[in-house]
Amino acid sequence: MLQYAAGNARAFEVLYLKHKGPLYRYFVRQLNDQQLAEDLYQDTWSRVIKAASSYETSAKFTTWLYRIAHNLIIDHLRAVKPVNSFTEVFEPEQDHQAQLANQDDNLESQLMDNQKATLLKGCVADLPQVQKEAFLLNVEMGFTAAIIADIAGATLEATKSRIRYAYKGLKDCVELKWQGANHD
Repeated sequence: MLQYAAGNARAFEVLYLKHKGPLYRYFVRQLNDQQLAEDLYQDTWSRVIKAASSYETSAKFTTWLYRIAHNLIIDHLRAVKPVNSFTEVFEPEQDHQAQLANQDDNLESQLMDNQKATLLKGCVADLPQVQKEAFLLNVEMGFTAAIIADIAGATLEATKSRIRYAYKGLKDCVELKWQGANHD
């Protein structure tokens, strides 16, 4: 980032290529709205470009980048309150039936795995926003609790609690939904 701030356009390209996929997934998973995710993703990179001349290395670039993304999400959520319901729409996989027909031996196992994955996605979507963000940054991005705390502007202990409660909430949710699905 310092190289980009000094006028090296290639340095920005390297940063962008390194972070574009994970950052975009962060927005999609947080918002469950592809168009909004794309808009905030572009806003993030616009802010990176605008802030280049004043960038200081007080934190890792990745932490700084996700802090910008986090703030954009928070600003959006505040603008569209109430934020008490997050739902996710699951689209069936293309040609799923054809895949299963070719693998009769694993049919039951695959169906169970798909059901569990769908249940888990639904449970992640139902987590409180702060827990969902901490969980996704930890699991998908591999960020430590300390980095997540910097991104979210929370204490380390609060972040650890968010991650712990997210895991517990997911475990309980999946178990409950799995039992409900198998008793119907």
